[in-house]
Amino acid sequence: MKRTMLLSAFSALLLGAAVLPASASDCDGFLPPNDLKIPVDSVLAKGIIETQFNEVLSAVEKIYKPIVSAQGKVLEIRRLWTNDTVNASAQQIGNRYVLNMYGGLARHEAITMDGMALVACHELGHHLGGAPKVSSWASNEGQSDYYANMKCLKMVFADEAAAAFTRLSIGDEVAEKGCEAIYSDPQERAVCVRAAMAGKSVAYLFKALRNETVTPRYDTPSAVVVTSMMTVHPPTQCRMDTYLAGSLCTQPVDAPLSGTNPAVGTCTRSAGFQAGFRPLCWYKPANPAELLPPASEAPAFRVADPLANPGEVFSVLRGGLSW
Repeated sequence: MKRTMLLSAFSALLLGAAVLPASASDCDGFLPPNDLKIPVDSVLAKGIIETQFNEVLSAVEKIYKPIVSAQGKVLEIRRLWTNDTVNASAQQIGNRYVLNMYGGLARHEAITMDGMALVACHELGHHLGGAPKVSSWASNEGQSDYYANMKCLKMVFADEAAAAFTRLSIGDEVAEKGCEAIYSDPQERAVCVRAAMAGKSVAYLFKALRNETVTPRYDTPSAVVVTSMMTVHPPTQCRMDTYLAGSLCTQPVDAPLSGTNPAVGTCTRSAGFQAGFRPLCWYKPANPAELLPPASEAPAFRVADPLANPGEVFSVLRGGLSW
């Protein structure tokens, strides 16, 4: 009963939250602000344990400290295990890229080590994910989700330190077939599936915290097409779609991103990619040409303005690959 009351109260906050960075140096968390708490000794502490929490953050830190250092910055991962906050957040303080990783979130029953890695990667995405941005430095929520799977998790899961991470035990046919179609290398294919499954695990977290009755699925992508860029946390299905898109994007992990042009270093049809496009349920391209195939390709459809009939465009983008 206590747990139900807590989740119901949290759900009301979560669904009504309007999320914008508080200042140029702070960015809201992996979840919208909430009052749910899971202390160390709570009966709700059914997620990962402290040693697993630290293993995940050590693996991420090993990879990203030199990457951040190469930019003249310092990565600071705050391991706030005793903090009961069910969230994570990012800050820039001087030359420091700060990740606040709270034990309360790690203790939630929906969190695996792979899921915790995705959370850390999302927070890194605020610092490193490029455009579209929600402030002078922070990538918006959708882009941070996209970065997590497109770049960060691919490096983390390819590292031997992540071999023993706990993960979602169930499989997913859509993710497996999608990754098989895109990646010929077995290791890349395995990392793609694993990253997509990490996305599925945190989507289950969103469902639980929002008290939603519909289970997010990779074979039921959101049909929403936004008319303007969404800067707040996208809905559960939309975020899940973004994790799969990032996993299927075959841009090299070291391909640079742009702070002003969201097409640079990502997967767009105009650059010749066949999958991995950011979902239109949160992303509106600044340049509609991103949605069109390269001029050298014979067009499979003809639409004068690709956003004039968004439902048709969404259908076309899903043609051939159902994900």
